[in-house]
Amino acid sequence: MGKLVKEFNEYRSEMNERILAHDNKVMKRIYNLDANAYAPGALPTNTKELLGLVSSLVLRCDDCVRYHLGKCHAEGFTSQQIMEVFAIANLVGGTICIPHTRRAVEYWEELCEAAETE
Repeated sequence: MGKLVKEFNEYRSEMNERILAHDNKVMKRIYNLDANAYAPGALPTNTKELLGLVSSLVLRCDDCVRYHLGKCHAEGFTSQQIMEVFAIANLVGGTICIPHTRRAVEYWEELCEAAETE
């Protein structure tokens, strides 16, 4: 696992645990709603992950982009498919998405490199 991926996953896990340890009902419901939204339904999970990735890029949330890239990688999407998603996101979101796309490409490449060495 590459440095970016490792640091992101460790930080996300630690902070989620700390947030949920406060036992706030609203926060727990938000986390639950998020998990359930990506469950298979009328749309399969992998389609929902692509939608999440586009939305995250358009909203310029690097943490969300990384999360969805990890899920898309686990779902088996190719680099060509991810680049098409990036193209749609940049079309919809405009050129302000380009810096986030740069970081997303860096993260995606690290995910792919880690998978090759496993």
